[in-house]
Amino acid sequence: MINFTPNPIAFWLGPIAVHWYGIAYAVGIAAAAWLATVEARRRGQDPNLIPNGIIVIAIAALIGGRAYHVIDQWHLYANDPIKIFLPPYTGLGIYGGVVTGLLAMIWYTRRNHMPFWIWADIAAPAALLTQAIARWGNFFNQELYGPPTNLPWGIAIQCQYRVPEYACPPLGTTPVDAHFHPLFLYESLLSFLGVAVLLYIARRLATWTRPGDIALGYFIWYGVERFLLEFFRHGYNWTFFGIPTAQLVASIFVLTSLAILVYRHRPGSSAARSAGEDDDEGDGGGGRAGAAAGPQDPLTVPRS
Repeated sequence: MINFTPNPIAFWLGPIAVHWYGIAYAVGIAAAAWLATVEARRRGQDPNLIPNGIIVIAIAALIGGRAYHVIDQWHLYANDPIKIFLPPYTGLGIYGGVVTGLLAMIWYTRRNHMPFWIWADIAAPAALLTQAIARWGNFFNQELYGPPTNLPWGIAIQCQYRVPEYACPPLGTTPVDAHFHPLFLYESLLSFLGVAVLLYIARRLATWTRPGDIALGYFIWYGVERFLLEFFRHGYNWTFFGIPTAQLVASIFVLTSLAILVYRHRPGSSAARSAGEDDDEGDGGGGRAGAAAGPQDPLTVPRS
């Protein structure tokens, strides 16, 4: 059992508290920028477009993630809405960030005449890497945990950080010394594994994939990951008619991505006939040289 309960604040800069949550997010973004740079160079794209893109997408993801969290945990803000806009901004919902980050990426790639699907494939493993690292911020906040467990890796959660379902006596019946499933750890490890899988497919199965497949793989991988882990969350997940909203959103992402992937690789399609075919979009290049020119994919983002 892990009895260590961390302080969410790493250090102070005068009156400003620097939280581990923010540090984890910043480290995740830095790692994403590095991986995106490596992938951009490998695919023949201009890595100089990444820094500004990272800033735009990160800000959009923060706004969307914060909005999702506020809706999810509205009871924390209902009596004092100003807290929504005040530090430490430790509450973020990943799916809110994914949606607004994706919209920001569409805007940025169009504005800079970048081939969207190629850059989506570059961004996908980088985004999952950010999530894998940033999840450790939840550990320092003593959040994103599951039900009590006797497993050796169960983590201690102090009473003030527990959801009502696992409240300490006398408010609840869960013992003070109880340990819980570290959902943040499960999600982090699965996300790291997902990064490895996406990069393996991008490199070793390149003749089978086409631009956009890695991005679709991201939505499938993380959607399944989040859908399964949501079964461990009780008492603090946003629900819709009794069903966790995260599971509904995950299902939509997974089923839609699978449908697009199957459609793109259906028998007789341009992808099936010429597996390495590049997209007919943008003037950024970066496709595999000498790829056969087949019919335009009807799901391709149009030229800016």
